[in-house]
Amino acid sequence: MAHLLGGLATPFLCKPINASSSFNNNYTSASASASSLHALDSLYIKRAAELADKSAGFTAPHPNFGCVIAHPNNGGGTVVGEGYLYAEGTIPAEVQAVEAAVERCRGATAYLNMEPGDCHSNSSAVSALIKAGISRVVIGIRNPLQHLRGNAIHALRSEGLQVDVLGEDTQNKIIEDAVKSCLFVNAPLLYRAACQVPFSVLKYAMTLDGKISASSGHASWISSKKSRTRVFEMRGRSDAVIVGGNTVRRDNPRLTVRHGGSHLPRRIVLSQTLDLPEEAHIWNVSEVPTIVATQRGARRSFQKLLASKGVEVVEFDILDPRDVMGYLYDRGYLSILWECGGTLAASAISSGVIHKVHAFVAPKIIGGKNAPSPVGELGMVEMTQALELIDVCYEQIGPDILVSGFLQPVPDLTPTIPSVEETSAIDPTISPYESSIIFFYKTWDPYGGFSNFSLHPFQMPNENGELVTWSSVEHYYQAQKFVGASDPVAKSCMEEIQCAKSPEEAARIGRRIQRQQPNLVRPDWESVKIDAMYKALKCKFTTYPYLNSLLLSTAGSVLVEGSPHDLFWGGGRDGEGLNYLGRLLMKLRSEFLGDSSTSQNSLLHQTSENQ
Repeated sequence: MAHLLGGLATPFLCKPINASSSFNNNYTSASASASSLHALDSLYIKRAAELADKSAGFTAPHPNFGCVIAHPNNGGGTVVGEGYLYAEGTIPAEVQAVEAAVERCRGATAYLNMEPGDCHSNSSAVSALIKAGISRVVIGIRNPLQHLRGNAIHALRSEGLQVDVLGEDTQNKIIEDAVKSCLFVNAPLLYRAACQVPFSVLKYAMTLDGKISASSGHASWISSKKSRTRVFEMRGRSDAVIVGGNTVRRDNPRLTVRHGGSHLPRRIVLSQTLDLPEEAHIWNVSEVPTIVATQRGARRSFQKLLASKGVEVVEFDILDPRDVMGYLYDRGYLSILWECGGTLAASAISSGVIHKVHAFVAPKIIGGKNAPSPVGELGMVEMTQALELIDVCYEQIGPDILVSGFLQPVPDLTPTIPSVEETSAIDPTISPYESSIIFFYKTWDPYGGFSNFSLHPFQMPNENGELVTWSSVEHYYQAQKFVGASDPVAKSCMEEIQCAKSPEEAARIGRRIQRQQPNLVRPDWESVKIDAMYKALKCKFTTYPYLNSLLLSTAGSVLVEGSPHDLFWGGGRDGEGLNYLGRLLMKLRSEFLGDSSTSQNSLLHQTSENQ
């Protein structure tokens, strides 16, 4: 975070009015007015950040956006509209706020915690503010992604709107606090963009004398029920929860989210030797997947056992926390919660991958020379070497105290982000005469509009020939698994998928039902799923001209869906995936270009050779 200098402004002393002091009076009045405006701006920006945080815990972490529309009056203000982004691709916060304020938008000020990111060349957020007659826009922080940074600000200013970025022209304590609220609510995105690793939070509960269990290993329960409920909320705000082998052996955790939200983080176990029990709650993947990260070659027979249970095993040459975080970064994760023991916690901290700490301190003393502490050996021999938390917060939760703070400062607002070519990891020895490779994966990527998860609604006829609206290709694709089934449960599954608020939710619903009730899935699904995806893609790219143009602009390049874990639709971690999504897009591109001579089979064969 850029350092913001200065504190609260010292008020000017009042003096008797006379000719010589008239200038000072005018200056004082103007300063007071400016100070009042800055305070109002800061207040509403903090409210926008508060709104943005509402989506956490209901879908896998996305950039969080909130918008407040207000009319300043008499030194105060009147809020006329608010909104927040539920998930990437759903209705933008700005559009929601404009729809709530309607005609009261004219001449009003819009407050945004972060510059809008029109990831799919869809300027709906910016257009909504312009068309509504908003006269001024205040932005908490600029978009941290290089290919989006400044675009919305430029577009708004080019239409005559006044755009102010908080803290870029004036700095004081009130503004600094407001900017921090914007940084904190999007900390996962900021860390990911600046550091190329997911945002990692270490959570633990300990007694007043610093123990996480008794000498016997018994640890239930150190913290109170209220504190454990807060932990469930923390899990719900994360893409994944990490534990070590000791935790699995000792505690047999479920690592679930019991708060009623729809987002369930993946469970990840780090174990070098795979010395793990054959039966454990965490191997039950009926509700949420489990990933086991281990060292290459460890217990092949146990790996096969885990695979038979549906657990994904990922091998590393050396099981190092930083390598694991690099892998999870490649998978598109934003936020990771570490709930491990002291040994793994120390290794993660030493590797520099832990960014924030949540420590629940219970008013209990258990003692014990051999009772473990929350963080193992870090190699420090003097207190001057101790790591100090910054931006520390204290909160009482029942009888416990929650101490939270950052081990690393929130990244600077202008991080150096690799270019598209660098992030694509293209071999520099490739000849310029060979085809280039364009990777796409997450919807915030430059080519994110190619993703089946991008929210571009389209209409497709159902079995009766009636047009049905689908929010995304993923909504349509997941629902097609249950087409034709006479079972009323299957039909209700289709309706549930169609009504899902985000593509991620649609995918989770479809995959969960497929795992738990395979009898509901149409018997020909494996043979028709490629055609179902292609029909939806063709409709999407026909419906949206700018997506069509984006696809045609890639002519001559190989398109690769960059998911490292999807070996069917994606390219896989080391290029071992089949990349069917990329292949279908290239087939579609050829059709749009009029290349009727290229059949689907020859194109698929050619693409396979290019990989």
